Amino acid sequence: MTTYLLPNSTTYQLIAGRSIDLATLLRFLQLTYGEISSPQQDYRYLQSTVDRYFSSETPLWFVTTAQTKVACLWMGIAIDQATGIRHPNIFLIYVAPTHRRQGIGRALMEYAQTWAKAQGYTQIGLQVFTTNQPAIDLYQQLGYQARSISMMREL
Repeated sequence: MTTYLLPNSTTYQLIAGRSIDLATLLRFLQLTYGEISSPQQDYRYLQSTVDRYFSSETPLWFVTTAQTKVACLWMGIAIDQATGIRHPNIFLIYVAPTHRRQGIGRALMEYAQTWAKAQGYTQIGLQVFTTNQPAIDLYQQLGYQARSISMMREL
């Protein structure tokens, strides 16, 4: 089912992803990690992430324009470790650089929240890298609050 993503927009549409779209999902994952880390790094390991976690229970949507996929939202299910509540967790939200700052990320976040409510969930989560300040700002504007901090030490 295709619906318009942005109000009064004939440019961007939201479409449901399918298993034939996994190569695009993988490419968007690689682009995301390339932006926060090193574009030259080998991200082939992300294929195992897609293989392990993509299923009919992990909804996938793409934003398209003129038959080109320019953004992605991939969600899974997580368990709140403090309460035991199952909830949707945003695995990936990606917007191509040339389509950023046009409300697509915000619209995807709002779509995820609407979808989660319609499914009967009472909370939604995500993980964001501390170096991704634009995303952190957006999530805070939408009412997300940090509940934990993931810490790492190189050995």
